[in-house]
Amino acid sequence: MRDRIYKMIASIFYVGYLPVAPGTLGSLAAIILYSFIYKSAIIMAAVILIVIILGFITSGRVEKMFGEKDPGEIVIDEFAGMLISLYCLPLTMGYVVAGFLLFRFFDIVKPMPISNLEKLKGSMGIMSDDIVAGIYSNMILQVIYILNLLCRKA
Repeated sequence: MRDRIYKMIASIFYVGYLPVAPGTLGSLAAIILYSFIYKSAIIMAAVILIVIILGFITSGRVEKMFGEKDPGEIVIDEFAGMLISLYCLPLTMGYVVAGFLLFRFFDIVKPMPISNLEKLKGSMGIMSDDIVAGIYSNMILQVIYILNLLCRKA
């Protein structure tokens, strides 16, 4: 029973078991949650923290169950990274699409130090590269957001 719960959490309610692009679908699932919590930075931060903690608890265990490094069924890392990329940004098509594209870019291309983080063992390797990809994405989007605000005031 416990193994099934870990798999359910790590796969974001079995999204990771879908046959096509599970990481991308995990990222899209995060956008759905974001659309309900984006108005409160405190709630969003709490949700991100909970998802990250659950990811660290479950992903390494599920990886051992599958017997392979970072199996595709584990998508809680993409879910967390996508939420981070959209943290404290307005719910607009522009920010959501840009956040999605930036996060997927960093997650797939893995520029330094993301590529080094992925090499870590267990939960640390599964979660940390996507967390940093989300942070990189959010930093770029925050600069764009601030520039947009400054341009509107000018």
